[in-house]
Amino acid sequence: MKDKVILGLTEYVTVHGSKEKESKVIARIDTGATSSSIDYVLAGELQLGPVVSSKVVKSASGIKKRPTIKVKVTLKGIEIEEEFTLADRSHMTYRMLLGQNVLKRGDFLIDPLKKAETK
Repeated sequence: MKDKVILGLTEYVTVHGSKEKESKVIARIDTGATSSSIDYVLAGELQLGPVVSSKVVKSASGIKKRPTIKVKVTLKGIEIEEEFTLADRSHMTYRMLLGQNVLKRGDFLIDPLKKAETK
């Protein structure tokens, strides 16, 4: 247990874009989501891309086919590059959702009582 990184339900994540651009955002941690998602406006601001594939995603708003891109993020000092679906998250609280595909890349435990830290 001492080597595990404890995450809360939200965490600060650094998203690395092209040409040295990066942005620090609060991401929603969702262990029930198989894939991660990023707001398409944020992806555009950071000049992320190109689209590498597409994926059928089931969400509260129904079943949709979404484009996917490779995104490099740093979470608790751990750099992870993984596929994210592009979505309109403008109506949601968080511009990024981290699902199982990212969470399995680190040695993470989720504590729902833990608050996001700025470090």
